[in-house]
Amino acid sequence: MGTEPKTLNELFNSAVDRYRESEFLRFKAAGEWRSLTFGEVARRVRELALGLKALGIERGDRVAIWSENRPEWNLADLAVLAIGAVDVPIYATQTHSQVEYILADSAARAIFVSAAFSEDALEIKSRLPGLEFVISLEEIGEPVVGVEELVDRGRSLYGEQPGLYESMWRAATSEDLATILYTSGSTGEPKGVMLTHKNLTANVVNTARWLRMEGRRELALTYLPFTHIFERAVWYLYAYTGATIAYAESIDTVAKNLIEIHPTAMTSVPRMFEKIYARIIERGLAAGFPRRQIFLWALDVGRRWAERKDRGERIGLTLSLQHVIADALVFKKWREAVGGNIRIFISGGAPLAPEIAYLFLAAGLPILQGYGLTETSPSVSCNTDTRNRIGTVGPIIDGVSVRIEDDGEILVKGDNVMKGYYNRPAENEEAFTTDGWFRTGDIGHIDADSFLVITDRKKDLIKTSGGKYIAPQRLESLIKSSRFVSQVVVVGNARKFASALIVPNIELLRGYAQMKGIAYKDPSELIMNPRIIDLINRQVDKYTMELARFEKVKKVALLEHEFTTESGELTPTLKPRRSVIEKKYSNVIDRLYQEETPSVVAV
Repeated sequence: MGTEPKTLNELFNSAVDRYRESEFLRFKAAGEWRSLTFGEVARRVRELALGLKALGIERGDRVAIWSENRPEWNLADLAVLAIGAVDVPIYATQTHSQVEYILADSAARAIFVSAAFSEDALEIKSRLPGLEFVISLEEIGEPVVGVEELVDRGRSLYGEQPGLYESMWRAATSEDLATILYTSGSTGEPKGVMLTHKNLTANVVNTARWLRMEGRRELALTYLPFTHIFERAVWYLYAYTGATIAYAESIDTVAKNLIEIHPTAMTSVPRMFEKIYARIIERGLAAGFPRRQIFLWALDVGRRWAERKDRGERIGLTLSLQHVIADALVFKKWREAVGGNIRIFISGGAPLAPEIAYLFLAAGLPILQGYGLTETSPSVSCNTDTRNRIGTVGPIIDGVSVRIEDDGEILVKGDNVMKGYYNRPAENEEAFTTDGWFRTGDIGHIDADSFLVITDRKKDLIKTSGGKYIAPQRLESLIKSSRFVSQVVVVGNARKFASALIVPNIELLRGYAQMKGIAYKDPSELIMNPRIIDLINRQVDKYTMELARFEKVKKVALLEHEFTTESGELTPTLKPRRSVIEKKYSNVIDRLYQEETPSVVAV
């Protein structure tokens, strides 16, 4: 790809030079798919950047972005970077008070908003003298600055000073601050992570090389929030390698958009794969004779085939032929359900249940798990299509160094590691060792073949009253291998043993109840049925049978309602907020540790 870029501005503009006439962004407008080329995006970014300059936004100023995913989000991001300013993304799901805190803490001078947040932004602006401009991504009139007004200002300035835009984006250096990313914050105020152009650009270039993406020109579907570093960095990666990026209409339309777009790649979090898997299992089990028996046979064949392939073992002629038949009868339909052209899925943010990973691999839909943090821009390690081991997060990528402390904590060093936390000097000292390694707060190890294995978050480790340590994420990942389990959170800190809060897959339980002749009126009555309780108990025992006795879950509470982002129980990337969940269900948890409570209860 020629000379490697040193800034995000160089990264974007070098991609424009290579792919100017190629399709870049695809999105739905008025019910129809439309697209922009690299050249058209570059022109729009130039107009927005010069419009910001005409407003008086200067190098180093903070500009926030508060919007759901849409092409304009990324255009605003690139425009802010082009003039040397620093962007401050805000989650669409963050509370009003958190947004105000972020805008005040970062000293933002302007904010891009979608129509859904314009009134809230104006209200906050009235209390923050430093916030001068609210820029609407739609035309809604005064008192906000409309995006087309900004574009008009940019065009006028370009006519007056045609060389200004290029001189501005070229003035950025690798050490310049590019963005302040505020973590969603499960407790306390959000914390701003400062990432430089070098942090993000180095990570993109290293990841592109690691995944051998040069010349691939993926067609990617995107739906994860750009406010999160995972999807934002992947967007830069796609841009750098000339991919076409299609925007899902919403998280609820991903399944439909997969079929419409026929992507070759998609990034996701485990929760989405769990939902896809659950729907597939539900439909397969609902089929009549003999399709149901064929489906179950195919799952068994696929699991055995994938396990051997993953371990690099000889598969054998019989199993190979069985897999070919299973693929023709069952797994081919899985690929068609996700568009028919998927080459790879990339998963991050939380552990993926091995059962799901094996069966997707059997279906020709490999899920490459990776690992990273906001503070590492984000990639630290990632499996590849030629080096993929289920249960790990892959080898360490090029340009990143990892060290494992005596207590198992993973330390990271490299150009990808953040500049620090904004306005948090004490926390910056705690975040780094005296010799400059970043403390990730994650526990793990590197196996004999150089694959990184994550055990858990250091702060999430459960220490029983007997002094034994239990890794809840590992337990949760195993339990979620059961098709009857939708969500699970393991608890038990300072208790005698581990317990679990389980949200069962109600639809699959309905099918099971119908098959077994179990009568019920509603989901609440269903999960209280003794035979359903016995089923969940057997499932937990089955998938945790290889654990040490002290690690096993001794008691389970079945919950009728799912954990959600709206209730504050999940982060925007669908990871459980343990402190929130444990507080909300404290009475249920206390009940689990009463001696008279049975091993599984429904609440």
